[in-house]
Amino acid sequence: MANRFRFGIRAKIVLGYMVSIICFVVSLIIVDQQMTSMQEERNYVIEHDMAVIDITNRIEKHLLDMQTGQRGYLITGDAAYLEPYMAAKAEWQKDYIRLKQLVSDNPTQQQRLETVKLTIEQWIESAGERAIGLKKANDNAGIAEFYRKDPGKIYMDEMRSQFDIFRETENQLTQERAAALNDRNAALKTALYVMLVMVTVISAAAATLISGSILRTIQAVTQSIKEISSSAGGMQRRVEVSARDEIGDLGTAMNELLGDQEQKNWTKTKLAEVVSMYQGVTDLSSLGHSFIDKVTPLLDAVYGVLYVGTGRGEQRKLMRLASYAGEGEPAVSPETIYPGEGLVGQCAKENRMFHLEHVPDDYIRIASGLGSAVPKQVLIAPVEFEGRVTAVLELATLDAFTPVQRQLLEEILDTFGTTIDRVENQMEIERLLRESQAMTEELQSQAEEMQVQAEELQTQQEELRVSNEQLEEQNRYAEEKSRELEKIRIELEEYTEQLEQSSQYKSDFLANMSHELRTPLNSMLILSQLLAENAELGIEERQYAKVIHSSGSDLLTLINDILDLSKVEAGKVEIVPEEMSVTEFPLVMEYQFGKIAEQKGVRFVTRMEPDAPAIFWTDEHRLHQIVKNLLSNAFKFTDSGEVVLSIRRADPTVVADALPEYRNETVLAISVADTGVGIPASKREIIFEAFQQVDGTTSRKYGGTGLGLSICREFANLLGGTILLDSEEGRGSTFTILLPPLGQTKSHESAMMVSEASAAADSAVEAACTEGGEGHIEESLVTSASIHKEIFKNKKVLVVDDDARNRYALQISLEAAGIEVAVAHNGQECMESLHRAAEKFDLILMDIMMPVMDGYTTMRHIREMPEFDAVPIIALTAKAMKYDREKCLEAGASDYISKPLNMNQLFSLMRVWLTKV
Repeated sequence: MANRFRFGIRAKIVLGYMVSIICFVVSLIIVDQQMTSMQEERNYVIEHDMAVIDITNRIEKHLLDMQTGQRGYLITGDAAYLEPYMAAKAEWQKDYIRLKQLVSDNPTQQQRLETVKLTIEQWIESAGERAIGLKKANDNAGIAEFYRKDPGKIYMDEMRSQFDIFRETENQLTQERAAALNDRNAALKTALYVMLVMVTVISAAAATLISGSILRTIQAVTQSIKEISSSAGGMQRRVEVSARDEIGDLGTAMNELLGDQEQKNWTKTKLAEVVSMYQGVTDLSSLGHSFIDKVTPLLDAVYGVLYVGTGRGEQRKLMRLASYAGEGEPAVSPETIYPGEGLVGQCAKENRMFHLEHVPDDYIRIASGLGSAVPKQVLIAPVEFEGRVTAVLELATLDAFTPVQRQLLEEILDTFGTTIDRVENQMEIERLLRESQAMTEELQSQAEEMQVQAEELQTQQEELRVSNEQLEEQNRYAEEKSRELEKIRIELEEYTEQLEQSSQYKSDFLANMSHELRTPLNSMLILSQLLAENAELGIEERQYAKVIHSSGSDLLTLINDILDLSKVEAGKVEIVPEEMSVTEFPLVMEYQFGKIAEQKGVRFVTRMEPDAPAIFWTDEHRLHQIVKNLLSNAFKFTDSGEVVLSIRRADPTVVADALPEYRNETVLAISVADTGVGIPASKREIIFEAFQQVDGTTSRKYGGTGLGLSICREFANLLGGTILLDSEEGRGSTFTILLPPLGQTKSHESAMMVSEASAAADSAVEAACTEGGEGHIEESLVTSASIHKEIFKNKKVLVVDDDARNRYALQISLEAAGIEVAVAHNGQECMESLHRAAEKFDLILMDIMMPVMDGYTTMRHIREMPEFDAVPIIALTAKAMKYDREKCLEAGASDYISKPLNMNQLFSLMRVWLTKV
């Protein structure tokens, strides 16, 4: 009997709820009865008291109507005025009877009503009826005597006074009834609280009893679960439960959960292996072969083919990209398949998976060196991205595809679609970059042609104006010409808008390219620095890291050169004139290039002539870039001898020839001379063109992109100057920069609109200066770590970045400096971390471009939180445009630094802000 009856958890919970509900219902019934009684009393107060006041007002109105009718009749003698008098005389008695019934429970008020009635009847007898009788008898003398004495006024004033006392008494009674209702309402509220407390106590007691009985039965299973979670390989263990109640159901469910979790862990591990394979792949063909070679054996398949979609609309088709165990067999897997053609085409058309569990013997044969066999099952699955099929995968196996394998395949294909789209977009971006450069050149050419046409049109307008003044008869002809010119002007404005739009497209493209190229480069440079300073590695491994860092720096130099050249061509570079100390300029160059000269065995000589000015107005930053580029080239092409940097006042004869508009002004001449290989006469013009070098063959001795001199010439032109070249092949070269002073009044003539962020301004030249000096990397990092480690001790920093590579690199670098690091994948995770943090962060490193919530929005939200208003926030971004810095500071950033990060620079920036806190 005991085994058949089981007082289970559900019955216990239901019993507890029933007790609480019964108590609650009883309380509701009691409260409802009390509220009904109060509502009836409230209605009585409202209906009775308002009716009493209303009837007293009506009686007074009847008397006023009688008085008005009486006077109208006395004055005019018109019998029509007696009609309201007679009607009011009949109605006031009805209202009086109704009013007396309403106050039947109050003898005092009834007595007052009797007095009011007597007063009204006396007025009617002595004033109303008497005056009307006099008028009917045409007794004018009696009427005059009546008006002189006016006996009715005494009765009317007395009647009004009596009504005022009556109404005041009723108002006092109303207030007393309202106060009684308030007292009952307060008593009801107190009773309600008492009942609520009683229900709560009863419910809590029932819940305590029921939960205690449930917990005692669950503790055994909980202990088993803790043992599984704390033991190694716990996913293989199972809970042993012998109870035949809900606890047994719980144990069974736990065992099923462990089995399901074990399968999910296996799936996640394999998925991570496949996703890690995608990293660094930029070619669609390489991606396809790597994918098919990895996925096919992972799913225990022995044959596989991958098709990728190409074309649009009716031209859409699938091309075979890669195969597994099917190379050299075009008859088995065709090169091209159209949507709806065969099962592969139908899979792409319907965007659904086909699972063939019964494969005919003549479907396909899987061959090896020993023989061949027929597959048991075939799986055809689509690869989609944003609802569009981008590829189709076909696999064959000699066994059977399990549900776990199919689930793994679906998750792999979800990520693979995104990867295909990324690789295709990257290839498309490279193509668009080439087209954008060609389009920009074409639009600039068109703009120059339009400018010439505009000048010609302006001349024609002036000629037409003169002709119009001289020849009035040609007015119609002139008007027609004006309309034609207006049409051409509108066309010119449209062409100008197109040119500005193209320039904006290029700016947006450069910003996005900067972000996409700098983000992966950032983690590569940071990690290679860490490896280069890791003393636990061997000399050879650290040399590998130095080579990686040097290559990354070269790539950064190339990126910055391309961006600089593109911004110059697009007219997006800002020139900021300021005072520059010419006397300090040689010292700066000696400090930056002295080590390179020493390593190459070349003498580095700086000369400053006496006639050189001590202070010079120009854009010092741009001038430094020009001279550093020229010195970098000089040391690169000079293996022996010397490199000489000289500063002097330019020869007036040379200025008159090269810069005739500045022949009467002070012009500074800065020369960089070397004893290197020299430049042939036939190559002296093309070396200033973008991507042009003296030796452009594949067997050239010296590397480089051919952008440095092109950027130097463009910057020199923006500074109002020029660059002169004097070279002899085999003996060396001399590059001379001629610069006029840029006063504050001339700054607007050279100012464009956009400049690079300060944190990234010298990154390209600094990278060039480290060429051949890999040993400096480890020395600077060791010095930086020793300087900052004491300051960073016990500091807590939150790193917010959506890129896993950057998060890992920053976390390793910061932890190596003694910093406690917490990470967040996006802005929303950052806000969640700040809300749940047990203690405040000392500093936040914030990436800008992130999913879910970007860095700008996150920083605004943080600054709205009073507890984090003073926490320093350093913005990290892979974009290097001017508006990025202002936008970051406006959003709440304390400072700004661009990617790829220079860890020494980042540590210095962090030290500044941490010492301010």
